[in-house]
Amino acid sequence: MNTRITRLLGIQHPIVQAGMSWASSSAALPAAVSNAGGLGVLAAGPMYLEDFKTTLAALRQATDKPFAVNIPLYRVEADKILDAMFAARVPVVIASQGGPKAHLPRFREIGAKWIQVVSTLEHAKKAQAAGVDALIVVGGEAGGHPPANEVSTLVTVRRVLQEVSIPVIAGGGVADGWGIAALLALGADAVQLGTRFLLTTEATVHANYKDAVLRADVADTALVGRRSLPVRALKNAFADSIFEAERRDAPAAEYEALFKKSTLRQAALDGDVAWGKVEAGQSAGLVHRIASAAEVMQSLVDELAQATARMRTMSE
Repeated sequence: MNTRITRLLGIQHPIVQAGMSWASSSAALPAAVSNAGGLGVLAAGPMYLEDFKTTLAALRQATDKPFAVNIPLYRVEADKILDAMFAARVPVVIASQGGPKAHLPRFREIGAKWIQVVSTLEHAKKAQAAGVDALIVVGGEAGGHPPANEVSTLVTVRRVLQEVSIPVIAGGGVADGWGIAALLALGADAVQLGTRFLLTTEATVHANYKDAVLRADVADTALVGRRSLPVRALKNAFADSIFEAERRDAPAAEYEALFKKSTLRQAALDGDVAWGKVEAGQSAGLVHRIASAAEVMQSLVDELAQATARMRTMSE
């Protein structure tokens, strides 16, 4: 397909693999997605600087196709990670949780494209005004950090598209080519998928994590931690403890300590799917097997072709 995003980034398919801490914090998954014609994304969020540099070099060796690095701008040593990205001439920067304006000029010098992750119209308009090249607009179904207002992808993306002119990548609630077709029909220029790529052989998370997400149905996630920085994650003992603290209106300090006691690393690396934060989107219920990233990409492309062909028959 030929869209504003495929042209901007030089990719074959309007498919973006979400940057997922631990799952795509190694070269294997982003390289496989990029080699299959999508945009693979290295998640720098949880990585130490030297590990990041080594992994980035390995990714360069594993693919000659466009790829991106995802960086949460609020993280410790974000400036050092950005310095390493600049030195390595990363082709695409995907940034979240911080303002892009101060960083754009130097990345423009090396021809890098800057994509900002947003979940509200307010932040979309600010990012466009700052001069970013494109947006990733995430709706309430998404895993990780969806909008706290839980407005769906369908509505959030359409609202943003009414008021911005730069290319939009839509994310949240999509695990197959039929969902990609739906969001392209809505007006998006590409679609980001996280949970579908989490359930691949290349995703570097614990087998317990993958098994838990694979068993989940569409109603088995929840927005957890509404009084903190909420995440969409599987319902488990950790989530239940947060819901109980909310019911009894626990003091703020107690609530924050309880929320921070459990981590994504606990689930993703240690395999504690009872008390760790098992971040996943509602689309977990649409995925029924673990496959290689190349197989997933081929399925997505085939299903997208089927969906668009079906729509063409409706106008004949």
